[in-house]
Amino acid sequence: MHPNRAFRDAGDATNLAFARDQGFGILTVSNGTAAPLVSHVPFLLNEAGTEALVHLARPNPIVAALAAPASARLVVAGPHGYVSPDWYRIEDQVPTWNYVAVHLTGTLELTPQAGLQDLLDRQSAEFERRLPKTPWTSDKMTGGLMERMMRAIVPARLAIEEIDGTWKLSQNKPEAVRRAAADGVEAAGDPALAALMRTPPDRA
Repeated sequence: MHPNRAFRDAGDATNLAFARDQGFGILTVSNGTAAPLVSHVPFLLNEAGTEALVHLARPNPIVAALAAPASARLVVAGPHGYVSPDWYRIEDQVPTWNYVAVHLTGTLELTPQAGLQDLLDRQSAEFERRLPKTPWTSDKMTGGLMERMMRAIVPARLAIEEIDGTWKLSQNKPEAVRRAAADGVEAAGDPALAALMRTPPDRA
């Protein structure tokens, strides 16, 4: 996380809402080797924001590392982009990179295979509801095929113990300067990042 407190004002509720909306992150697990194990995973947060549910391909090295529960971190990234000094419209500025990132840290463990179907159904329902169409459901699968495919994946749960967020959106600049930079970011083709720069999260 960025050390500047100006970029870390968002509270847990804001960080969890962002992570829930993204629904996809980078799962990292330390297993005592030189580098952590890493996997890109979709996830579901429970309503309380105390656990993230994921599924992993059975051959994923993380699965083997979870012979016992392990410390893990789920990194959730959002809009990001380069900010040119010219866009601030004041002198003596330097280039930077604005971004949003949330880290969910805790203990990761495998969960019973019997709960996998429910996890997959709830996960697909969450993202299907965001689409302008009739939702897909697993009962559309040919009989027995879903069960065979599920043998190749395993469910896991991250018990969340720590929530950290960085919302680096030029909050360390005067509002007029920040908004001028947001205009430049939008003109360069990144309206999502520009919108966040105009309305960064309130101080927690």
